[in-house]
Amino acid sequence: MTSTNNPSSRKVLVVGATGGSGRAAVAALITAGHHVTAFSRHADRLAAEFDGLVTVNGDALKRNDVDQAVAGHDAVVVTLGITEHPIRVQTLGPKRTPLDIRSAGTRNVIDAMDAHGLDRLVVQSSHGIGPTRQHLGFTDRLFFATLVKKQMADTELQERIVRSSGLDWTLVQPVHLNDEPDGPEPFWSTTGETRKMKISRTVVGRTLSRVVTDPTLGHTTLSVSG
Repeated sequence: MTSTNNPSSRKVLVVGATGGSGRAAVAALITAGHHVTAFSRHADRLAAEFDGLVTVNGDALKRNDVDQAVAGHDAVVVTLGITEHPIRVQTLGPKRTPLDIRSAGTRNVIDAMDAHGLDRLVVQSSHGIGPTRQHLGFTDRLFFATLVKKQMADTELQERIVRSSGLDWTLVQPVHLNDEPDGPEPFWSTTGETRKMKISRTVVGRTLSRVVTDPTLGHTTLSVSG
């Protein structure tokens, strides 16, 4: 995949780059002409997919790994999460990814950004966390309270950490994600409203890319729906 010429190109680190949204963000950022570094435990798996992509294998829960990855960038996009089946996570705990990956990994990113003088942070969260909880319907409230209760608790903590960071942050809260190859331009809201309750990860990736360089979205929680 090749990039377009972008006079406002930035050096962007994507933390959690091999997940569905992370991979989509990498693709969108490269297409937009940014210089992208992919960071995850197996980031090198992406090297053959994207021209010009820098890959760094590392663990978001290891402060030194994150510190070294953050250095030299202009902005960071965080797409951390647990991809294992939610029933297993609720009953047995996750097998591969620690339960606090979102909060602890994001805290490490913020500490590294402070240390290296970075300011722009974009974090993918979930619609219905924090100030948008009041906009959830009954079914989603039940889903959050049962099948993904532990993940949502960690996401709540992640958002509190981001809001108190002092950085130029944007929390991107997509509705239910799917793996459709693409979709129409999303509906954005800074007050929690949504339209369709499903959205493609590809569309979310494009949104994350656009938000990185949008000066109007600092200190904003952005709901993103289809």
